[in-house]
Amino acid sequence: MQSKSSRWIGHGIYAVIMVLLVSGIYFSGKTINYNWHWDRLWPYVVNTEMQDIRAHGDGVSVIEGHTIIVKFDNGAPDQVIKSYDQRAIGNGDLIFEGDTVARVEDWKFGPIAVGLWVTVKISFISLFFAIFLGLIFGLMRVAKNQTARDLSLTYVEIIRGTPLLVQIFIVYFFIGTVLDLDRFTAGVVALSVFTGAYVAEIIRAGIQSVSSGQMEAARSLGMTYPQAMMYVILPQAFKRTLPPLAGQFINLIKDSSLVSVISITDLTKAGREVVAGSFAPFEVWFTVAALYLLVTGSLSWAIQVLEKRLSASD
Repeated sequence: MQSKSSRWIGHGIYAVIMVLLVSGIYFSGKTINYNWHWDRLWPYVVNTEMQDIRAHGDGVSVIEGHTIIVKFDNGAPDQVIKSYDQRAIGNGDLIFEGDTVARVEDWKFGPIAVGLWVTVKISFISLFFAIFLGLIFGLMRVAKNQTARDLSLTYVEIIRGTPLLVQIFIVYFFIGTVLDLDRFTAGVVALSVFTGAYVAEIIRAGIQSVSSGQMEAARSLGMTYPQAMMYVILPQAFKRTLPPLAGQFINLIKDSSLVSVISITDLTKAGREVVAGSFAPFEVWFTVAALYLLVTGSLSWAIQVLEKRLSASD
């Protein structure tokens, strides 16, 4: 067993390495003569600037106390604005559609925060369906029925043998056109099918790693094959496959960045758009990388906690 002093020495060496690594990155940034502007990035994460209230059409403004009324020329119902913090027009001003009528102190999530939410949403929805597909095809891989084994093998080999980017294009432009799928649904389908093939192989390996005597013992106790698989084999296989499943789930989150090619504004696409508007490429991409690390790290930590609890229950 490792002694306490050796652990502290190991931690110290690790700290020195990390300091050297961070220092190297810092001084590398100095050598390229790049002006860092982290202040430009914050409005793209959380925008705390005053929000504009715009006119819905052409008309004339009427001020009645604290209330702003826009009377439209086309006879449409008046636009009444009672809650605002700053007025941008005067009484009797001509108003055109899209003009700023007033401003309100408010905050809203910027494109980076919205892109992060889209990434988390599409990743975890895909994760759910990938587990479902992986479990079904993983069980088919070890089934006695030859047709089931052939079908599952075909699915696994085709999906694992073709790039995810190509699959996204096929799902969106071909299957999506036939079934009238929107971008988000097509992205979820592509990610689920792709990850499900890898999950199926992980589950197949986990099931086959359990001793065959476990199945024989369960059957001798009067369990049917499905009951033995559900109550005896799969729980043991799940514990053994948790680490590789964690790695595959983390890959799914990172692979979700590819859905930006079908115009889903995930974290990666939001990063590209922010770079074009902020002219701060290094700040944006370091932030995007940190947010991906936050999501994958949280998932990794949660799975480690689950793994420890399951190992303690043995």
